[in-house]
Amino acid sequence: MKRSKTKLTIAAVVVIVIASCMHCCNRNAPTVKHPAPSEQAAVGHTAVSELVPLDIKLPRPMFTGHRSANFRDLIPNLEPMSTKPRPSFLAPVGTKNVALGKPVTCSDEDPIIGKLEMITDGDKEAAEGSYVELGFSFLQHVTIDLEAEYNIYAIVFWHYHSDTRAFFDVIVQAVDDPVFTTNVKTLFNNDHDNSAGFGIGKDKNYIETSEGKLIDAGGIRTRYIRLYSNGNDLDEFNRYIEVEVYGKAVK
Repeated sequence: MKRSKTKLTIAAVVVIVIASCMHCCNRNAPTVKHPAPSEQAAVGHTAVSELVPLDIKLPRPMFTGHRSANFRDLIPNLEPMSTKPRPSFLAPVGTKNVALGKPVTCSDEDPIIGKLEMITDGDKEAAEGSYVELGFSFLQHVTIDLEAEYNIYAIVFWHYHSDTRAFFDVIVQAVDDPVFTTNVKTLFNNDHDNSAGFGIGKDKNYIETSEGKLIDAGGIRTRYIRLYSNGNDLDEFNRYIEVEVYGKAVK
């Protein structure tokens, strides 16, 4: 019996030593960084090893206006404004901006300022001569024809970002039907009161910055991208600077 107890005691010590070593190894092992939830949605069925950060070129920050400290309280359903740069967005190797230079149509056939082709010309600055100003007092939209079907992973767009303002009823839709009547996919909707008529959106209003707004498209297959807006908290005008659509040609 004494020998058996001795053997059991030695075995227990061995187990404790092994467990301690494993704990030390795990503690000193490098931390594995898992993709963020937004990146997971964009990954789809693509292996992590085939993903790279999107190379999104940002314009210069151009906040020029000064507003009262409580202006945020006047904007409903507003998300907190981050003080940190936007995290990198991962997409499959070979993903690029497939909207560059593509044709744009609009609900306002005669913009007040600018030309519609400026929305996909690559100029994202908020300076004079870089934005398109549409009619006011009602919902307006712009539509980009990618001229072929693509798997879309992200959409980044810039409204006027020269001051701290929020645009209302921002809705982003994708479809392969040029008249937007069937199989319409809504990718973003911050219309909190259904004033645009597409249903109450689950997304929040946000302050425009030089980073633009990035929408995770999850790799959907589509050809047309449409963006709605309905004025902003400073005036009733709809201003678009640039729309980028990151995707790959459908195989």
